[in-house]
Amino acid sequence: MKTLISITLILVLCGCATAPKNTLTQVSTIDALLAGVYDGQMTTGELLTHGNFGIGTFDALDGEMIVLDGTVYQVLADGTVHVMPKDTTTPFAAVVNFEADKNGKIQSKDPLNSQKIHSLIDDLAENQNLFIAIRFDGTFPTMKVRSVPRQKKPYPPLADVVKHQTVFEYTNVTGTVLGFRCPAFVKGINVPSYHLHFISDDRKLGGHILDFSTMDGTLQLDTCNRFYMVLTDREEFAVADLSQDRTHELEKVEK
Repeated sequence: MKTLISITLILVLCGCATAPKNTLTQVSTIDALLAGVYDGQMTTGELLTHGNFGIGTFDALDGEMIVLDGTVYQVLADGTVHVMPKDTTTPFAAVVNFEADKNGKIQSKDPLNSQKIHSLIDDLAENQNLFIAIRFDGTFPTMKVRSVPRQKKPYPPLADVVKHQTVFEYTNVTGTVLGFRCPAFVKGINVPSYHLHFISDDRKLGGHILDFSTMDGTLQLDTCNRFYMVLTDREEFAVADLSQDRTHELEKVEK
């Protein structure tokens, strides 16, 4: 029987059914995903016991995952958005029980690009060595997102998959930008710096963010000083070559 293996003791020792406050829980590693380890290893039902907010993907890399207010959404490669049942599985995801400890309003006469928003977040959350969960509800003059199609075995590496990604560009949409700013020291484990997804207020649009602009909205940040990662003993993870430096692959994937 295949099992999941925790590499930290935070939840095991406390015996909690849900993650403690300020804890980012992650399934697998970003380098495993880059290497093509796409088989789902945790159900979304179990994932929700660790957090009500986050991002990830689905079994066989079938689209982009958005977890918002305790609901799991899937954005397919055709751009459609679906609410997912709790028996759906994920090969990679990161979630928290979101409780904002910093808030801010953004208002500008001219559109602010995503890099400007990153700078504003950096000013609010100066400690670059902690995990920051980010939620920004606002209006977006431009929103550029992508999703990827479901893959078949033998799985190609993620850098090859995104060559065939579907890109969507929306104008004047309202919705939520969500995700994480991760510390530099998690290289190979998660995405250092910013990794953000989007879902519209009507839950009809979404995806992995490539770029966006905004003029107004509400920014909420949740600082997380605990990190809990779950790994699997399945063969595909056991035989994956995770010794390589995949920095350049990740740069291609995130753009």
